[in-house]
Amino acid sequence: MRQGLVKLLPWLASALVPAVTASVMWAVWLGWDQHRDVHPDGSSTGPYEAWQVIGLVSTLLVPVCWAAFRNHGAGAVVGTTAGLTAAAFLDWSDDASGLFMVGVGMVMIGSLVMTAVVSSVITSATRHGFVTRHGRPV
Repeated sequence: MRQGLVKLLPWLASALVPAVTASVMWAVWLGWDQHRDVHPDGSSTGPYEAWQVIGLVSTLLVPVCWAAFRNHGAGAVVGTTAGLTAAAFLDWSDDASGLFMVGVGMVMIGSLVMTAVVSSVITSATRHGFVTRHGRPV
């Protein structure tokens, strides 16, 4: 029993770190901007600017690569997807139209696919010796 728990702890850490980081970074990058910009022609955009989303994605690359580099790519995918999905749900759940679930679903699917791609590339590179640690293959 104890042996299984010891083997489970690195995977839990690799899922928990990206999940917490994703939720916190959502609040840092996107949580404070809640108003739409209305243009002179009556159209509106927002509430987020492109630089905010790019900043969020760039920040989340660090924990995903960290977990994948340690061959815990599945934890990175699950953790980041769960963290972003929960943050989007909490941020958008006050939408009266009910369409916020469509956006939450898109965040979930997009983060799942992209973290899976990044995690697979990093994990494959470390297994085949393309990425090394201290001059030695991982």
